[in-house]
Amino acid sequence: MTGPAYSIVVPVYNEEDNVPKLTKEITDVMSLLGKPYELIYVDDGSKDGSLEALKTVRKGNANIRVLVFEKNCGQSAALEAGIRNSRGEVIITLDADLQNDPADIPLLLEALPPVDAVVGWRASRQDSLNKKMTSRTGNFLRNFILREKIHDTGCSLKAFKRHAVERLKLFRGMHRFLPALVEAEGYSVVEVKVNHRPRVHGKTKYGFFDRFRATASDVFAVLWMKRRVSRYRIREEI
Repeated sequence: MTGPAYSIVVPVYNEEDNVPKLTKEITDVMSLLGKPYELIYVDDGSKDGSLEALKTVRKGNANIRVLVFEKNCGQSAALEAGIRNSRGEVIITLDADLQNDPADIPLLLEALPPVDAVVGWRASRQDSLNKKMTSRTGNFLRNFILREKIHDTGCSLKAFKRHAVERLKLFRGMHRFLPALVEAEGYSVVEVKVNHRPRVHGKTKYGFFDRFRATASDVFAVLWMKRRVSRYRIREEI
């Protein structure tokens, strides 16, 4: 039995008010594409009514799967769990806060065929000045140290061919470095400008010092991994 063409992976942590609308938006977009898909929600130990909301949207929708963590483990763990349990040849990721626009998924898929990964670029961010400045500082540090040119590695709206991410180990905080990790494996990455919407329900999960501290320490770990990565491709089995 063949798997779906697309797997959409969405980490969820305390986003009960956003789940119903997000599900409808994703369902509407994927239905227009006309190919089989699965929507994988990963409940990362939510403490509100997110799990109940996920159970509700799952009823009667065979395309939806819900993975439930025993406790809160973080966005990197949730993404890794979703990716490893997915079955699609193309894996799409986005946040559950409704700031990523599912209507942009076709833009990513259109740009994907000649490359291995497409990452969203929130060129017109709808965030506070503090959050935007923190993000710009983090992106500058990452690009300067890692010798890269990705404008917005923190945008969760991304699309990957399965082979580009199925072997990745996402240690805590490594979701911020997915483009670098994919390129370190020898795969190609491009950016596409995407829409960004203001948050209506819920609140951000990271503060200024959380983001800065994580970026400042993790970037050197990624630099070490890039220098030490062992690339190989199996030519044949005899």
